[in-house]
Amino acid sequence: MRHVDFSPLYRSTVGFDRLFTILDSLAQPEGAQTYPPYNIERTGESTYRITMAVAGFSEDEIQIEAHRNQLKVTGEKTAEKSDGSETLYRGIASRAFERRFHLADFVEVNGASLKNGLLHIDLKREIPEEMKPRKIAVTPLSDNEAKQIEAKASN
Repeated sequence: MRHVDFSPLYRSTVGFDRLFTILDSLAQPEGAQTYPPYNIERTGESTYRITMAVAGFSEDEIQIEAHRNQLKVTGEKTAEKSDGSETLYRGIASRAFERRFHLADFVEVNGASLKNGLLHIDLKREIPEEMKPRKIAVTPLSDNEAKQIEAKASN
């Protein structure tokens, strides 16, 4: 596994500590959690969708929590009722899980749906009007409005 040392960049940048921490956390160790698998898609100019494969989980067994810039998805199976049959092989995972996603600024969760074992979480990035770039008109000054400062001659 490769590890990138960001310490030289800390000396020449200001305010990017969080960015380097996130980049450092992307290089997860080999034993990192891989369940449940997920996709992240861009569905529009400012809309995104996270799709997670949660086969065997129902709507009431999945909790989604958005807090500040973090999205947490947890799933916990309720006790299965025995119908008298014996499971010989269990290939469908039913273990509890917790998955966290770091969201960019101004990304909000629009909704979530569960269909055919896939959990879809829709996200939208809405930048507030005061944070968007705006054009400033440049107006010329007329001659009588322009003030000129004259220096006194020194003797």
